[in-house]
Amino acid sequence: MNQLLAFCRPGFESEAGRELTDAAATKGAWGYFTPQPGTGWLRFTLAGGLDAPSLLRQVPLESLVFVRDWQVLLAEMALPAKDRVGAVVEVLSDGGVELVRTCARVDVRVGENSSDPDLGRFARKWVAPLSRALRGAGLLGAEVDSSVGDRLEILLPDFGSALIGMSLANNRARWPMGIPRLKLPASAPSRSALKLEEAWKVLLPADRALDYLGGGKTAVDLGAAPGGWTWQLVQQGMQVTAVDNGAMEEGLMATGMVTHVQADGYLWRPKRAVDWMVCDIVDKPRRTASMVSDWFTDQLCRYSIFNLKLPMKKRYDEWLLCRELLQSRLADAPFGVGLRARQLYHDREEITCFLERTD
Repeated sequence: MNQLLAFCRPGFESEAGRELTDAAATKGAWGYFTPQPGTGWLRFTLAGGLDAPSLLRQVPLESLVFVRDWQVLLAEMALPAKDRVGAVVEVLSDGGVELVRTCARVDVRVGENSSDPDLGRFARKWVAPLSRALRGAGLLGAEVDSSVGDRLEILLPDFGSALIGMSLANNRARWPMGIPRLKLPASAPSRSALKLEEAWKVLLPADRALDYLGGGKTAVDLGAAPGGWTWQLVQQGMQVTAVDNGAMEEGLMATGMVTHVQADGYLWRPKRAVDWMVCDIVDKPRRTASMVSDWFTDQLCRYSIFNLKLPMKKRYDEWLLCRELLQSRLADAPFGVGLRARQLYHDREEITCFLERTD
């Protein structure tokens, strides 16, 4: 068991692989990755130091940026045209029963960018007969709530092959392959509203969302127009200062909870501190990181969610530079800070960061 199957945004397989290489190195392990360009998944092979289950137990998924979800890769197999269920049972039986007995259920997935709707329909229908057969063969443990227990995970790249993995109960994404499926409300001014909603769901502790968002907090939205992120802040009951030279959506302004300031978001500063500062401005990532660190150094906000638009050729390197910039500039602050980042499903070439004061 020396391989991981990791999921990321299609086109970012190399960045996810480099991130896994670095994460393994921090635990005294080493390995190499085999990207499948454009698929949204990759294999990572551990060549020494730790096996795959041990690495998953020691490295928190939430510490990774480009890897959205991961699992131990148990087997790769060809699927026959007939009796696919029997073929999976046979492969897992040959691979050792004890390992998969910790799994409480099985899920079947297809790639994020799969263009074959028939494959997706087959995956959904295949779960029930596969579960019955695996449980009958003693290859699944007692059925429990889907949110707990290790899980057997099968990825179908096509009808003729399967990658069989196992995800650990306490170190996997809350959503399959790290993709929350969100619906855009008709009243939202733009689709960017989904990005901030996903950021809250992914980057904030699930059991403390009300602490971060509730209680009539104040917020600043830099680069706000037409108002997708401002709309989300208002939905949480926040009084918002929207900073942008562009026009804001009229219905949003009619709520009476938004003050529109026409100014450059990078240069504008509030007269008094606010709870939240959010920023979705597309600019050089280190410029954004520097601006955010200034807000925290001057104690103008307690929490911030902001995007870093990464350059095409050095995306992972640029993230490391931005992380170092933020950490170094805030190292001497009279308060602690916590930084988390993730390439969200609703991101494109950017990553989304959450920075907070921890005093």
